[in-house]
Amino acid sequence: MLKTALAGLRAHTLRLLLTSLAITLGVGFIAGTFVLTDTMKAGFGQRVTAEADKVAVAVLPKPGRPGAEPATLPASLLQRLRALPGVTDAQGLTHGQAPLLGKDGKAAGDVPTSGVSVVPGALNRTTIVAGTGPGSDDAAAVLDENTAKAQGFQVGDTITVLDPEGGRHPFKLVGLFDPGVDQKLAYTGAVGFTPATAQRMTGTKGFHEIDLAGADPARLKQAVAAAVGKGAEVRTGTELAALLAAQAGVEIEALSLGLLMFGLVAMMVATLVIYNTFNILVAQRTKELALLRCVGATRGQVFGSILIESAVVGLLSSALGLLTGYGLGVVTMLVLEAFDAPLPTGAGVTLSPATIVIGLVLGLVVTVGAALLPARTATRVAPVAALRTQAEEQTFRTGAPRVLFAGFFLLAGLGTTGVGALVLEPGHQVSLFVVMGGGALTFLGVLILGPVLVRPLSALVGWVPRRLFGVPGRLAVDNAGRNPNRAATTTVALTIGVTLMTLISVVTASTRVTLDAKLDEQFPIDYLLADQTREAVVPRTVGESLRQRPELRQIVQIRGTTATTGSRRVEVGAFEGPFEPEVTAGSLRGLRPGEVAVRASTAEELGWRVGGTVPVKTKRAGTVSLAVVALVGDDSPLPSLTVAPAQFDRYFGALPDSSVLVNVRDGVAPEQARKLVDAAVAAHPTVKVSSSTVVRGEFDEALDMLLMIVTGLLGLAVLISLLGIANTLSLSVHERTRESALLRALGLTRPQLRRTLSVEALVLGLIGALIGAVLGLVFGWAAVRAMIDGARYAVPGGQIALLVAMSGLAGVLAAVLPARRAARASIVGSLATG
Repeated sequence: MLKTALAGLRAHTLRLLLTSLAITLGVGFIAGTFVLTDTMKAGFGQRVTAEADKVAVAVLPKPGRPGAEPATLPASLLQRLRALPGVTDAQGLTHGQAPLLGKDGKAAGDVPTSGVSVVPGALNRTTIVAGTGPGSDDAAAVLDENTAKAQGFQVGDTITVLDPEGGRHPFKLVGLFDPGVDQKLAYTGAVGFTPATAQRMTGTKGFHEIDLAGADPARLKQAVAAAVGKGAEVRTGTELAALLAAQAGVEIEALSLGLLMFGLVAMMVATLVIYNTFNILVAQRTKELALLRCVGATRGQVFGSILIESAVVGLLSSALGLLTGYGLGVVTMLVLEAFDAPLPTGAGVTLSPATIVIGLVLGLVVTVGAALLPARTATRVAPVAALRTQAEEQTFRTGAPRVLFAGFFLLAGLGTTGVGALVLEPGHQVSLFVVMGGGALTFLGVLILGPVLVRPLSALVGWVPRRLFGVPGRLAVDNAGRNPNRAATTTVALTIGVTLMTLISVVTASTRVTLDAKLDEQFPIDYLLADQTREAVVPRTVGESLRQRPELRQIVQIRGTTATTGSRRVEVGAFEGPFEPEVTAGSLRGLRPGEVAVRASTAEELGWRVGGTVPVKTKRAGTVSLAVVALVGDDSPLPSLTVAPAQFDRYFGALPDSSVLVNVRDGVAPEQARKLVDAAVAAHPTVKVSSSTVVRGEFDEALDMLLMIVTGLLGLAVLISLLGIANTLSLSVHERTRESALLRALGLTRPQLRRTLSVEALVLGLIGALIGAVLGLVFGWAAVRAMIDGARYAVPGGQIALLVAMSGLAGVLAAVLPARRAARASIVGSLATG
């Protein structure tokens, strides 16, 4: 039987080619994900190890409370550590805000640039990629290569950096450095100075880390720990490397998990394609299997021969998938290098033994698992079947158990989905997971009910082709519904892909509409003026000067600071100008001394209500008792507590504004208004000017990019499902050889036969796409409700219609080769061998 199975594989290589391709693509995607992840981890590991080699022991401050200022180590500690026996060198590292000015004179980026110290000697962990380090020159600085490229700076240029008081300081740019594994530096950008200059430019009094060099790290750690006490953490260089690698690896793990989800979807679709293929092959080989039974083969041997075929196909395809995955990893890393992504792209592409084992085992298990039911069916072939001249088609019966099981799963799935979307609190992971569970149950119900749906859907979808294409159209529609089990299994693979793509389209469109609505509520202005840090540093003169401009209709100045109420720290502020935020209770008109408006969420959290009083400890007036006169909606830009402007000054002094809202008069050109606003903040480089149009554009760009990436990843599942349609049609052509020849003999021309098979593929593709579109619309709505509070549902009708149309067209393209093969077959030869 082993020889028979292998001979069958050699004799019918082409019939398993598309199945092998489906496995190859699925395994290749998953293997490529592992290759990419392993490569990035190896790159990070190389960098971290290189840094750790320079440090014997590192001293880090104890983590502070969430939201508190980062803790630092005192300078006196550095001097004590330098005096310890066994310490050959000790350097304190400084890290703080040091805003870099771009060539336009405004602060670079959306967040302040980080200022870091570049220490001299062997403990220097800054990798210079161009030029030199600052050395001992306090007038020199280095810049991370990503910020330099984004801002157009080159070695030799003069850059300007702001100190904590906003003073401008020019530095000669002497080098560029790689931020390495520090994800924060990669996000904010960084300027490197000498240690003394770094402390002066960032305003930090201590160090965020102290590195020590020595011969025996373990013994040195004990001595340092005894000297430091419980006020700081002491780690060896190896332990520091593990910490840095863990921090850098969080994003890699999240990326890997996301990619693996798409890979598993592809493998699930491939499983359905494999199952359908082996199911058809067993049906076609009824006579062959019966003859084997006649010559003495047992049921176990027949069963084993099918599994042997599947195992060989699975192993070979998995091996090809590993090679494909390796190639995907190489291409991805090349793309990352081309786009200068902040990743360790210099490391060689890594294919670990674990990835090889996982790829081979996964492909083998999926293939053999999908072949189990067809193999079991093969054992039921009676020896007498060898005497039949034509294999009988299986008749389909709906059956009460199928309807009962389908109804149970559908009710359970839709009920669970309803709970996640309508009952549980939106915006929490639990509600989204419940919706996902409901979707899985519902899909199982649709899968069980699939064969029942095929005939009515083929009649519905085929109504136009039946009348448009004449006899080929009628034959195609009848063939599509002839074997509901096969058609359902073929289309369900496409249904998965279309469901997910429709769901993503709905979520993206709904998110865009919801964010636009929320922006209209939260950002009902033309321009927002605020500092990079969102702190109260915008001079009041900015808003006052803008209020004098006749081109501007509305100027609102908002200021705030922190205060204590009870044991809680809250933000207290005031606003000046014509502004009417949403009020959920009470009235905000004419705030008087001793009165306060409270954000609704703060009031709910602390149990405050309109009519009550709250004690607030202020900096200048001591503890004051304020009467709650209004609750303000959470979408308002106002702080947690809002008092009258005069009272705010009495409580906290004449603090600067934290933001200024600007509305332009009707008829004023946007370019003219922007020039006025830019001129008002020209002397304040850290004050950024934002507009609702820019914010919307950023959201739209991010959503469009997300949609493009996800669509590309899910496109793999759709491609595999189309291979399944092509595979099914190809095997169906072989199965219906005599039938096609008889139709040709009765007058059906070759073009008409090709048209019949193309229309059949069109109908199958549209059935899968329509079911997927409906499921995607339903669960897209549920996902949006579960993810976003107050979400607005939007249906991108054009995108979904295009997706359905492309699925039908892709089905037609998948039928080109099978249809051509059927049309070129000899009529006489087919009748003789069928």
